[in-house]
Amino acid sequence: MIRKASLVIVGALMGATAMSAIYSAGVPAQAAGPSTYKELSIFGDVFERVRAQYVTPPDEEKLVENAINGMLTSLDPHSSFLNSKDAEDMRTQTRGEFGGLGIEVTMENELVKVIAPIDDTPASRAGILAGDLIAEIDGQAVRGLKLEDAVEKMRGAVNTPIKLTVLREGADKPLDITIVREVISVRAVKSRVEGDVGYVRVISFTEKTYDDLEKAIQKIKADVPADKLKGYVLDLRLNPGGLLDQAINVSDAFLERGEVVSTRGRNADETRRFNAGDGDLTDGKPVIVLINGGSASASEIVAGALQDLKRATVVGTRSFGKGSVQTIIPLGDSGALRLTTALYYTPSGKSIQGTGINPDIKVEQPLPEELQGKVRAEGESSLRGHIQGQNETDEGSGSTAYVPPEAKDDIQLNYALDLLRGIKTDPSFPPSPDKAAAAKQ
Repeated sequence: MIRKASLVIVGALMGATAMSAIYSAGVPAQAAGPSTYKELSIFGDVFERVRAQYVTPPDEEKLVENAINGMLTSLDPHSSFLNSKDAEDMRTQTRGEFGGLGIEVTMENELVKVIAPIDDTPASRAGILAGDLIAEIDGQAVRGLKLEDAVEKMRGAVNTPIKLTVLREGADKPLDITIVREVISVRAVKSRVEGDVGYVRVISFTEKTYDDLEKAIQKIKADVPADKLKGYVLDLRLNPGGLLDQAINVSDAFLERGEVVSTRGRNADETRRFNAGDGDLTDGKPVIVLINGGSASASEIVAGALQDLKRATVVGTRSFGKGSVQTIIPLGDSGALRLTTALYYTPSGKSIQGTGINPDIKVEQPLPEELQGKVRAEGESSLRGHIQGQNETDEGSGSTAYVPPEAKDDIQLNYALDLLRGIKTDPSFPPSPDKAAAAKQ
């Protein structure tokens, strides 16, 4: 079985890229030289020729938007122009809240399949079940639609109704279910207790991530007595990133002091350093961080900080290697500019751009037989036009990004559990207290 990234209606996480983002009004642009404006006049001439003489009348707004995007994508894979709709989708994604139904879905046999309804949401209250196949949305057939198109049709304003025609195993005919959309909060963190170990999975870095993490740790501490709790597994696998400030806060949750990350822009005076404050939410319990080729950007900031400060042992395979920061610059009603403005550095001063985070203990997760030869290990270094990393080598970044759907088959997770329980040993676990103290000075 292929483990697919699910979409939560309305797809707030759909199409998420490996990106850290901070919001800013930007800085005033400096005037360009005369030769630059001459080139811009050539662009104007070409634009007029196209709109006047192209074989069919072009969409002028699309022409301009595509021209802007062409300029930005020539810089690096993560800079782009967001039109007003895309900009609103970005805000929705980072807020972690949206108007929708509350179901996680994927595509199967050209129909939308419900992975699971989220508890206490319109979908769950209306009786939507895991495994349901959505055949029609407000009377329109789903067949022939892409998943993102179907998601788009199910999203909408709060308090508006939508009718889903559902095929359910065991039902003798299709079911018509009407649901009224509500505000849905996407969980950024999932957690559970694995016997005597707390397991915390950070799915993405939205505005809700730290608060969700704090609640998850509190629940684990309430469920397992302190003298019985062996430690925590922080799972950052398949985490594409998100907000920079949330990456800093999540790192700080496990630290008492020390630099978490620094960002360095075009000019020396743009360097910013972010430090942890007092208060380790886990009370100093051992921590193991899981990463793989799907761990990118903000998740690499967390893994790099906890690794460099000797607070955690990193287990898994090399991460994606996206070491750049994007600033979201609002452009009024026109949308927003997503522009790479800095590179980030781990506490040891290392840039992971194009190289990724190397785990302290490398543990491969084998692909199931049906996926062998069909899944490639790709990272930032394989992206066309990526910013060349200072430490980048021919080896590049990234690794296979696969996590089994069942915990019993998860070799990386079970290795971490065995380390925490003392069943397995390794020189990298636990981190040296002497080195930890030195790193925090």
